[in-house]
Amino acid sequence: MLHLRPFVGRPVLRALFLASALLLAGGILSLVAPRMAFAQSTPAFTSDRLSVEVLGSGPDVIFIPGYASSREVWRAEAERLSATHRVHMVQLAGFAGEPWVHGDGPFVQPVIDELARYIDEAGLQSPAVIGHSMGGMSALMLAQQYPALVGKVMSVDSLPFFSALFGPQVTVDTARPFAEQAAAGTLAADDASFRAGQLQGAVGYANDPATRTAMVEWGMASDRQALATAIKEVMLTDLRPALLAMTTPVWAVYAADANGGAPPAMADALWQREYATLPGVELIRVDDSRHFIMADQPERFSQIVDRFLAE
Repeated sequence: MLHLRPFVGRPVLRALFLASALLLAGGILSLVAPRMAFAQSTPAFTSDRLSVEVLGSGPDVIFIPGYASSREVWRAEAERLSATHRVHMVQLAGFAGEPWVHGDGPFVQPVIDELARYIDEAGLQSPAVIGHSMGGMSALMLAQQYPALVGKVMSVDSLPFFSALFGPQVTVDTARPFAEQAAAGTLAADDASFRAGQLQGAVGYANDPATRTAMVEWGMASDRQALATAIKEVMLTDLRPALLAMTTPVWAVYAADANGGAPPAMADALWQREYATLPGVELIRVDDSRHFIMADQPERFSQIVDRFLAE
C-alpha cells in the first residue's frame, strides 16, 4: 500500500491489506469508452456529491462503488440485473474523474445524506443497497442513520471499522496518526510515485489483469484532495458501536485467497470478530478472490446477489 505500508509488518500486509479497502489504488473499472463512464444523473436528481445512472425496471437495487472507484465496477452485474430490477449505479464525486468542488471539506457524511435524499426524492421503496469497500461502509452508515429508507444491505469486502485491520486493539484515537499521514502522503506524492504505488498495490487487489490495469488509470483520474479526505475519514469511521441496534438485514461478503491474498482462516476470524455484534448478519466467504470479488469471481458473486435479493 502506497502510504500505509510503513506502519505494519510485511506478513500483515500480505494477509490482510491485500483484502482491505485502503489502498490508494483502490479502484476498478471496466475498460469501456470514456463517454460511458460518465453517465449523467437522472433528470429528477442533481447533486454535486454523486450522480446516478438508472438501468432497467422492477425492484430497486442501489450499487455504491468503493474508494477511488468508478460505477463501472458494477457494470456487468448491473446490466445482468436490469432484466428484472431497476438498478441505480452511483458515482461518487471526486473519484474516477467525477468532478470535485468541495476543496478540503468533508466527504463521507455528505454522501450519506445525499444518498438518503436520492432514495426519498426518487420514491424508492425499501431498496437493496450493495456497496463495495468504502461503498459497503457507506451502505452500513446509510442503514444506521436512515433505517426507514433501506430494505437490506450487502457489504462487499468491507468492514465496519477499516482500521481494525491494524489489529483488534486499535481505536479511532490510535488510528488517527496513521490516517493523517495517509492523507498527507496522498497530497504530497507526485504523479509518478502515485502511479507507482497504485501499480504495486493493484496486484494485491485483483487477480484479473484487466482490472489491475483499469484501476490504476481511474485512480489517477481521481481528485487528490477528495482521495485524501476520504481515506482519512474512512480510517477514522467506526460503525461497530451502532451495529447492535441495527434492524436492517445485512449480508457481509468477503474475500479469501490462499495464494497470496488473505488466508481463509484469517479472513474468517477478522470478519467474524468485526461483525460479531450485528444481529442476524449473514457472513459469506468467497474463495480464490481478492478485494474486487465481483471481478475475480463474477459467477459466484452473481449467485450470491440473486440469493440476497430473493430473501
